[in-house]
Amino acid sequence: MQRAWKFTVVCALGISFFALISARASDNSSLSVKSASSSVVFNREPLQSSAFYPLPLTSIRPKGWLLRQLRIQADGLTGHLDEFWPDVGPKSGWLGGNGESWERGPYYMDGLIPLAFLLGDSRLLAKANKWVEWTLTNPSPEGWIGPVRNKDWWPNMVMLKVLAQYQEASGDPRVIPLMDKYFRFHLQHLSDRPLKDWAVFRWYEELQSVIWLYNRTGDHQLLELARGLQSRGFNWKDYFDHFPFRLKTNREELDLKPGMGLPQKAMSAHGVNNAMAMKSSGLWWLLSGDESDREAVPRLLERLDTYHGVPNGMFTCDEHYAGLDPSQGTEVCAVVEAMFSLEQLISILGTPALCDRLERIAFNALPATFSADMWAHQYDQQANQVLCSLAPRPWSDNGPESNVFGMEPNYGCCTANMHQGWPKFVSSLWMATPDGGLATVAYAPCEVKTIVKGNVPVTVMEETDYPFRGSIRMTIDPTVPTLFPIQLRIPGWLGSLSLRVNGEVVAGPQPGSFFSVERKWKSGDQILLEFPMRLRSTRWYHNSVVIERGPLVFSLKIGEKWQKISSGMNKPAIPPAADWEVLPTTAWNYGLSLNLSNLEQSVEVAEKALGDSPFSPEGAPVELKVKGRRLLDWTLVNNSAGPLPLSPARSKEREEPLTLIPYGSAKLRITAFPLLSPE
Repeated sequence: MQRAWKFTVVCALGISFFALISARASDNSSLSVKSASSSVVFNREPLQSSAFYPLPLTSIRPKGWLLRQLRIQADGLTGHLDEFWPDVGPKSGWLGGNGESWERGPYYMDGLIPLAFLLGDSRLLAKANKWVEWTLTNPSPEGWIGPVRNKDWWPNMVMLKVLAQYQEASGDPRVIPLMDKYFRFHLQHLSDRPLKDWAVFRWYEELQSVIWLYNRTGDHQLLELARGLQSRGFNWKDYFDHFPFRLKTNREELDLKPGMGLPQKAMSAHGVNNAMAMKSSGLWWLLSGDESDREAVPRLLERLDTYHGVPNGMFTCDEHYAGLDPSQGTEVCAVVEAMFSLEQLISILGTPALCDRLERIAFNALPATFSADMWAHQYDQQANQVLCSLAPRPWSDNGPESNVFGMEPNYGCCTANMHQGWPKFVSSLWMATPDGGLATVAYAPCEVKTIVKGNVPVTVMEETDYPFRGSIRMTIDPTVPTLFPIQLRIPGWLGSLSLRVNGEVVAGPQPGSFFSVERKWKSGDQILLEFPMRLRSTRWYHNSVVIERGPLVFSLKIGEKWQKISSGMNKPAIPPAADWEVLPTTAWNYGLSLNLSNLEQSVEVAEKALGDSPFSPEGAPVELKVKGRRLLDWTLVNNSAGPLPLSPARSKEREEPLTLIPYGSAKLRITAFPLLSPE
């Protein structure tokens, strides 16, 4: 342990550069993007080879509606939170102050850093600079990073992810030596400063940074640290092999006591821990090579779907496992962490179904939990959400403010952590393949600038209104004609599709797969994908029915009255932020009249112009016109939609026309509907 670790930087870090920008912080210090590389770093032996490899941050830039969404985020809470929320304000321990010194500063940076760099926003870059500079210039002589008051490994795990993203975007030469020294420190203190509490259940969050650094330095003591973390961390693979929580949990079952920390049983049932843990076995497989670690990933997802799954792609966790009822909630921290876990798993395993799930969460659960202007968020969202109010609900373990929209409803962890969802999704739209090509992971308007076949710069422009429309056009522009593959993900929900390359039909792609198009690409070559957005129905809790179109889930459009909360919250909002109740102005308790064998007969699709705010009720780019009848016995119970009537349900009420809009556009909604009996 006494010898110094080798320090070598892989030569790929300096091969080719696409960005050179700078921003000046308010304290007149400068943040320069010194030499951001577009080259991909592959796994070193003895690590297993991944199916795909992430492109460095800023290799993919958002366009179209996705760029507007990131701009909305920058103009909302993300871009201003540090100006009025003390937990990430100038007194933060992560800025050298005497304020909050645990996870909230790193959480905030985990979203602000990629957002600032993706937008090239000088104001946001200046904000981020203060945090990065303090961390880089204030390590202890032994290698510890962060506030001296913090003795917990967990917050540092988040800051390590921040530093890795920053290094990829900036090329800052200080990052790798700092991480190198920090990991030496951790290896030396594995036994006398053991993981505790959250770090025990989130050990793989450090593992991914250890792997990131190993692929850049090749020092095998990093692998020793990786094994030390795994042996001291919670065994999620064994846990899901013998999954104990098959119903909604409660405080008594989890041994929760007021004023006490979370016992191990509650930690294992905690929603955010589970969302993070999705990637644990996949990451560990890179070191173990054990096929059972790969097999553990679909088993984990199957357990969560079977016992706690809801239509938005997530599982209920309000704060802990909450069963299958669509009136139970899902924490926004769990949403963004599940997305990041899936992005990591897709890189490692390359499973098309994981890409489908990522899109389902990103296009539904993620935008649903924010106000359209992203100045407010919920702690818990509900798939069947008919009233957002300051009132108690039958959560597994949360407070009465959990589903209101605000700055800090229930717990501030989500106020700090919610920012990573959209930026990291942008950075994962495309990935590199081990044979020097590219792969499409998820579809959205973007521009990709990267390297193929080791040394050829290429630009890909992806023009699309997906997920609201099914047409996707890609224009390929290598600097010289180059033979390389492009693996196109074909969504599993498709029934048919059309693929053309330079106008010529290409046969062979199958739904639920990656289809490789390998050719000598030259500037101006085009790929055109046409995904027919046919209607589908799926069955859920109490045999309810959910209507889907492409990757979008649809919900009843309920009239919304937004009412500012003036008092009663435990932590009132600080202007310019505000807390809001959302009250229904129209009925919500409907069953649907549908012909499930031929949905086109009973559902009319109306496409509207794609405006600046597609994730709002008035801006929804697609509407479905259906018919239904009210179920008068279906009423509010404990301030949420009561027990879902079992389908088929009967109603003698008159048939009414109803409008469904994308789940992410509806802040009040019914998503899982009773299906009406045809009699």
